[in-house]
Amino acid sequence: METATAREGDRRRQLAEAATDHVLEHGLIGLSLRPLAAALGTSDRMLLYHFSGKDDLVATVLHTSNERSIGLVRSLPAAPSVREAVVALWAASTQGQLERCQRLYVEAAALGLFGQEPYASVVGDSNQAWLRALADLLVAAGCSPALAPRAANLLDAAMMGLQLDLPLDRGTAALDRSVTDLADAVAAIAASGG
Repeated sequence: METATAREGDRRRQLAEAATDHVLEHGLIGLSLRPLAAALGTSDRMLLYHFSGKDDLVATVLHTSNERSIGLVRSLPAAPSVREAVVALWAASTQGQLERCQRLYVEAAALGLFGQEPYASVVGDSNQAWLRALADLLVAAGCSPALAPRAANLLDAAMMGLQLDLPLDRGTAALDRSVTDLADAVAAIAASGG
């Protein structure tokens, strides 16, 4: 027999997933509980029942989005080389669910730059899990576990910059060249031996 606490936990998870879908579509800027609740088919009072406040809801949405991102990265097939892993990651990051999750991360990171909570804390926590997933992706492609964190840091920082530039449409030739250069740089770290 399911307990009331288990049902409440299930409902919280359902609301978190639905709120994440909504925020991935509409962004964080201007997010308000009443319109969000209406979009989810509930009331703002019910959101506050399941989440301690807007900050808790936003933090949960950001964690849920990051978990989705990590799941998508971990589901990528192992690439035959580090260079190809970087190119495949970029391709996955610029379409579908992973692209939306990455854009949300960029939005939250920008808000966190000014110390605004819950963005600063959640982005810091999420980034550690994301970097581990990137390092694992690189190890699966042949990078040594000792060099993978260093290569993952470069990959993450450069991809963040490319994500910020993407909407500005620098042109596909320049973007493709940047991704190729990034893949070469990450592969060079992986091949450096230390």
